[in-house]
Amino acid sequence: MSKILSHNPLMIVLLLVAMLSSCSSNEFKIDGNIANLNDGVVRIVFHGDSSIVDELTDLDEKGRFSFKGVSAQPVVVNLLDSRGNPLTAVVAANGDHIKVKGDADKASGIKVRGNRLNEDWQLFRNEHAAFYSDPNPSRLDAAIAKYVKEPPADMLSTVLLMVDYSDYSNREAVDKMLQSIDEKARPKSLLEAYESRPAKRRTEALPRLMTLNLVKHGGDFDQITLTNQVTLLHLWANPFQNRVTTVNKMKGLSPAIHVVDVLAESDTLRWQQAISADPASWKHYWAPGGPLEPGIQLLGISMAPWFAVIDSTGLVTYSGPDYSTVERELNAALDPMKKTR
Repeated sequence: MSKILSHNPLMIVLLLVAMLSSCSSNEFKIDGNIANLNDGVVRIVFHGDSSIVDELTDLDEKGRFSFKGVSAQPVVVNLLDSRGNPLTAVVAANGDHIKVKGDADKASGIKVRGNRLNEDWQLFRNEHAAFYSDPNPSRLDAAIAKYVKEPPADMLSTVLLMVDYSDYSNREAVDKMLQSIDEKARPKSLLEAYESRPAKRRTEALPRLMTLNLVKHGGDFDQITLTNQVTLLHLWANPFQNRVTTVNKMKGLSPAIHVVDVLAESDTLRWQQAISADPASWKHYWAPGGPLEPGIQLLGISMAPWFAVIDSTGLVTYSGPDYSTVERELNAALDPMKKTR
C-alpha cells in the first residue's frame, strides 16, 4: 500500500479527499439559492449542541449561499433575512445536506430538499398552501391536529406542532397531542427550543432591563422605559383566541401596572390584522427580530403567549408562559411600591 501511494500522487489526493469528506458526518450543510434578498445575507438561527447559533451568511451575486453547522441531534434551523423576517425552516442533523431554493419576496414558495423529513414537510406545505397564507391560523392548526393523529411514529408530527402550530392557549391539548407521538419521533432536541421552562420565580437567573427599543404602531422605534413602575410584557405570535380579553384583564389588575403588548414575530401583516380590532386603550408594539430581538432574547421566550413581570428597578422577576403565575408575581412586585407611598 505504501509503495502504491509513494508512486501515485493522484491516489494520495483522492485518499485525502475521501478522508475530508468523511468528516462531513460531523456537520450538516445547507446550500441555498434565494433571489431578491436585497441586503445580500441570510440569517441562520438554531439551537446548537451547547448554545444558540445565530449567524449571518453572505450570498454571492447570484443569490447562492452555503452554510455548515453542527448538531448531533435533529434541530429546527430557521432561515431569516437580516431583519428577522422568516424565509423558511428546515430540520437538520450532522450528515444532512439540505438544498433551499426560492424567492425572498415569495417566502411561502421557497422549496426545500434534502432528507425525507424535510421533503415530507415540503409536501405538507404544498398540500396546505392556502392554510399557510390564511391570516386566521385555525385551519392550519386543524390540519396539523389531524395529521398528528394518524402516524404516531412520524417525526413530522413533532415538527409541525413545534413550528407551524399556533394555538398554545390550551397547553393541556398540545401536551396530549405531543404525548400521542412515539417517543423516538419527538426527540428532545426538537422540543427544547419551544417547550415552556419551569413556571417559577427565577430572580437570580433573570436579567435587569432598563429599556426596550421596539417598533410602535405607526412605524417608528420607541424606547420604552421599564423602571419606576411595574411592567408586564405580554408577548404573542400568531393571533390567538381571547387575546383582547387577556390584555384587558392584565390591565385591570392594578392602575400601577404598565402593560406592554408586543408581537414577538416578524410577520407585520398578522400584526396589522390582529391589532386593527383592538381597543385603543393600550399601545401596540412589534419586535422585528421576534424572540431574538435584543432584550427580548434575554427573557428566554420559547413559546407564545409569553409573559414577563418587571419590577420598578427593571429586574425581571418572572419570565414564562404560565398566566396563573403572573398575578402572584405582579402583586409581589407591587408590594414594595405600596410601602413607599
